[in-house]
Amino acid sequence: MNTPLVALASVVALVLAALGGLSTALRRRTGLAHLVAAGALEAVLLVQLALVAVAMAGGQRPPETATFLAYLISVVLVPVAGVLWARSEPTRWAGTVLAVAALVVSVMVWRLLQLWEATGA
Repeated sequence: MNTPLVALASVVALVLAALGGLSTALRRRTGLAHLVAAGALEAVLLVQLALVAVAMAGGQRPPETATFLAYLISVVLVPVAGVLWARSEPTRWAGTVLAVAALVVSVMVWRLLQLWEATGA
């Protein structure tokens, strides 16, 4: 796991959460800015996934590998699910859906880092 990428993912996720919250507060639907932010978040997560896959192929493994892999796969899917749900939601609450998904990602990436850096002792 790459700590700067985890921090970047958190920042992008918080920007997406702010956009979602703002659109809900203004009673607006989600738009292009939301999709761009979600796409940027997904790109950061996919880069992190690739780096972890390379590290694991090289022999590095966290002590709780199954839990780590479950988090890793889930965190990549959360923004996609959030966007799909938000795009199918025709009301102003689509922004809230994206905000919640982004906040979930922000927490999950830090938990992933904790799991990766655990010593297993």
